[in-house]
Amino acid sequence: MAAGGPRLPDTVLFEIFLYLDHADVLSVGLVCQQWRAVARDEFLWKELFYRYYRVSRDVPRHPAAVSWYDEFQRLYDTIPCVEVQALKEHNDQVLHLSFSHSGCLFASCSKDCTVKIWSNELDISLQHSSNMRPYNWSYTQFSQFNSDDSLLLVSGVFVGPHNSSSGEIAVISMENFTLLSRVRNKPYDVFGCWLNETNLISGNLHRIGRITSCSVLWLNNAFQGIESENVNVVKRLFKIQNLNASTIRTVMVADCSRYDSPDLLLDYEEQLAASSTCPVFDLGSDSEEEEAKPKQPPEPAVQELPDAGGVPAEDGLQQFFDDIMGSHMRPAMTDTELETKVAELFVRNRTKPPEPNLLPTDSNSKTKYLIFTTGCLTYSPHQIGIKRILPHQMTTAGPVLGEERRSDEFFDSLDHVIDIHGHIIGMGLSPDHRYLYVNSRAWPRDCVISDPMQPPPIAEEIDLHVFDLKTMKEVKRALRAHRAYTPNEECFFIFLDVSRDFVASGAEDRHGYIWDRHYNICLAKLQHDNVVNSVAFSPVEQELLLTASDDTTIKVWRSPRAVRIRQARRPRPRKLLFSWLMNQKS
Repeated sequence: MAAGGPRLPDTVLFEIFLYLDHADVLSVGLVCQQWRAVARDEFLWKELFYRYYRVSRDVPRHPAAVSWYDEFQRLYDTIPCVEVQALKEHNDQVLHLSFSHSGCLFASCSKDCTVKIWSNELDISLQHSSNMRPYNWSYTQFSQFNSDDSLLLVSGVFVGPHNSSSGEIAVISMENFTLLSRVRNKPYDVFGCWLNETNLISGNLHRIGRITSCSVLWLNNAFQGIESENVNVVKRLFKIQNLNASTIRTVMVADCSRYDSPDLLLDYEEQLAASSTCPVFDLGSDSEEEEAKPKQPPEPAVQELPDAGGVPAEDGLQQFFDDIMGSHMRPAMTDTELETKVAELFVRNRTKPPEPNLLPTDSNSKTKYLIFTTGCLTYSPHQIGIKRILPHQMTTAGPVLGEERRSDEFFDSLDHVIDIHGHIIGMGLSPDHRYLYVNSRAWPRDCVISDPMQPPPIAEEIDLHVFDLKTMKEVKRALRAHRAYTPNEECFFIFLDVSRDFVASGAEDRHGYIWDRHYNICLAKLQHDNVVNSVAFSPVEQELLLTASDDTTIKVWRSPRAVRIRQARRPRPRKLLFSWLMNQKS
């Protein structure tokens, strides 16, 4: 098939080839053998692949693919896009889904204030439901299984005195579904996460001024009922200052130990380094003209504290106060600008310096990264903060307030900051923890934020960014297709999930979406009747996907191939009827 020639009837052609791949060639005869020869024509399938999926020809074939035919078949036949079941046991919006590591169970959280645990067998069924209203919860919003699937972390919104809303984390035993412990969590959209099998991370927030605060991250033992004065159940991990009404939210932990052996390398040059060289696929342009030019991906901005021109921080703060008292400040500063400036000058001499050599050099390193959303310009989360957790910090043993600090180490600094330039509404790690995927809604280009309580308007189109946590660089052009419509003050989290080959996300446009991680293309839209809040791949079977929606349902999606296999395992009605008739005759 010549390039630029008439387009083949791709879908029909592939349906025939797919049938032939499963047909009995001996019974079909010579014609089928000829068709099979065409089906194995690599040049034809390479042309068909690039045309059908509209992939740039600079993108090489998936590194694990044996042939273009198999690659076309993979994308055509293994995407979980066939709805096989709808679960309707929740009676309000379903907000979040999470699988156990074994894939045998999954949990769902909902505005109906329950967390439900489901058994993932031939047909999914409800195994247990816990109602959190007796604990003054308003709703459940997030869950996560620990590494050996023995415990379930459940995060929710807690209604306190005078109807004040904060967060709370509950730990549930999977052995008998009993509630083991509860931990306060503020703000509630910190969510919480496991650090290891028995310790989880929660947050607290202390107001310093109108738009200045301090976020404290705590390590908590899941078994809070320890009856020993020598064993701590909590320990302070980090204490970080927040400026301009920002706070730390959405914490997660990345394990660095697998960075040198990822499931899928997203950098095409790394993929082909051993065999050949390849032009770099453009990762950041917005125009088709720019896509033809090879570029290096832009390095994320790293936050730096304001420079005082070599003046010590305490002297700078005193000089600042002298200028105010002497009316030397021109133009006059607002109360908000004054508070932010004082906080910046104060924190400069009260912050522990960042850890050196953030990037892991040892593939067997036990180091982990604490990843969270934060900001420095406004209250909407627009930056990703990264803080290294060292091995000795991964236990509640030792002083409750952590290591002893000097007066000039009152706050902890961030080891790395990635500026997204938009409102972050979702984050997810690849299974090997090498790549971080981020849902965001962009701010207008070159916008200026003069009031931290008035963030810029946000785009309806959602950008799905990809960052390599080994290099701390963006490695792909943002994925697009999904949309959101709520303004800044009403914006909510849309959870995404990543499997070995695919990434999926919810959206406010009543669909879930699936993309291929290697080719950066959207493969499927999964329909609901309302906002899709969360998606979850089975960790052991990426051809199984769950979606949760405001329409109160959880939908179960399987690939066409998985549906065929499951149907083949079921007894055929005709055979059953024939057996019954034969029994009647005898």
